[in-house]
Amino acid sequence: MVGTVELAAKVVTIKDDPWEMALQQFWQVAGRLTLKRGIQEYLVTPHRELTVNFPVKMDDGSIRIFTGYRVHHSTVLGPTKGGIRYHQDVTLNEVRALAMWMSWKCALVNLPYGGAKGGVIVDPTTLSSGELERLTRRYASEISVMMHPLGDIPAPDVGTNEQVMAWIMDTYSMHAGHSVPAVVTGKPVSIGGSVGRKEATGRGCMIAAREAARILGFPWSGASVVVQGFGNVGSIAAVLMAAEGCKIVGVSDVFGGIYNPDGLDMPALLRHVAETKSVVGFPGTEAVTNKELLELPCTYLVPAALEGQITDTNADRIKARVIVEGANGPTTPDADAILEAKGITVLPDVLANAGGVIVSYFEWVQDLQLFFWSEEDINQRLERIMVRSVREVIELAQKQGISFRLAALQRAVERVAEALMIRGIYP
Repeated sequence: MVGTVELAAKVVTIKDDPWEMALQQFWQVAGRLTLKRGIQEYLVTPHRELTVNFPVKMDDGSIRIFTGYRVHHSTVLGPTKGGIRYHQDVTLNEVRALAMWMSWKCALVNLPYGGAKGGVIVDPTTLSSGELERLTRRYASEISVMMHPLGDIPAPDVGTNEQVMAWIMDTYSMHAGHSVPAVVTGKPVSIGGSVGRKEATGRGCMIAAREAARILGFPWSGASVVVQGFGNVGSIAAVLMAAEGCKIVGVSDVFGGIYNPDGLDMPALLRHVAETKSVVGFPGTEAVTNKELLELPCTYLVPAALEGQITDTNADRIKARVIVEGANGPTTPDADAILEAKGITVLPDVLANAGGVIVSYFEWVQDLQLFFWSEEDINQRLERIMVRSVREVIELAQKQGISFRLAALQRAVERVAEALMIRGIYP
């Protein structure tokens, strides 16, 4: 068995590896806490890891073998919660890191969950709908040994959506012999999903940015915003920030980016994206690359794509005043140090994008009790939790003179450690 310290030593040679990033962040926090070394290693080591290699019949009758993962990082606070990612660059280390970040995210906002994550190495855009369904159902069957409505509850992530969750829920239900809507979240509302879930992560980003602006005295109405990743998270964050009076000056997707310092017409941009499937080519804008987009002048930069976007190679050129991490792990530890030296405020991922898992929790609770809430109730409850969490992180950071990321992770790790010590070590 490879121990945590040995595992860390093997991984840190890989520059900007997500698991390396997660480990570095944890050990920075662990050094500030009075925890025994064995407890620290328990907290950092993934609890369960599953790798599956499974066949899928393609439309032409051929068979392809795909590789997927499901990792449970921690079960201390409750059942594990975390999305499933379909992407050609998925790795086990990435899934490990995302699962750990989910543990800290759930603990930070006081949800009774541990962290998990899953993924399949696949570019979903290359598959037909039938191929995607067959892949999803087979993957769900393979990881069903780890899924349970009271044990491990997946959700959408990059490359997956409501339909994928519906297929997973149906597959699990067919094996169980009855409908089990609580086994996944992020489902269509018609089969037990929650109103407000699709917008939740982007809404949480907006609330986090707005509350930080209010507490710290940053500009808000009229402030310029750049969003990297105009998918579900980034587009919703942009629309809601624009509704608050912010000026969206730049956005991007996988095909490229656009920039207009005078601001983008969001309703027109959404229509353009619906018609062309990309932000590229939107009239009245300057074309920019995703790399250039990150370095545009703005008050708020929202990286809402993938991890490892802001690194030591570009952090010194970031001109934003505040970074609101819509994605998981978009900023490397080396970049954090550079940004802090430049006086740039970072609202970390475990705080800024927690809206998604918060409303996933609401969906799960509704499914378990078969009683559903209104969208107004959902949004009000989300706002209360996000506002409280932002205030707690800022207060701790100011009290101890540390970064918001360190404060968020410290509070989260302390909560998991406290629960672990109270529960004890079995046997």
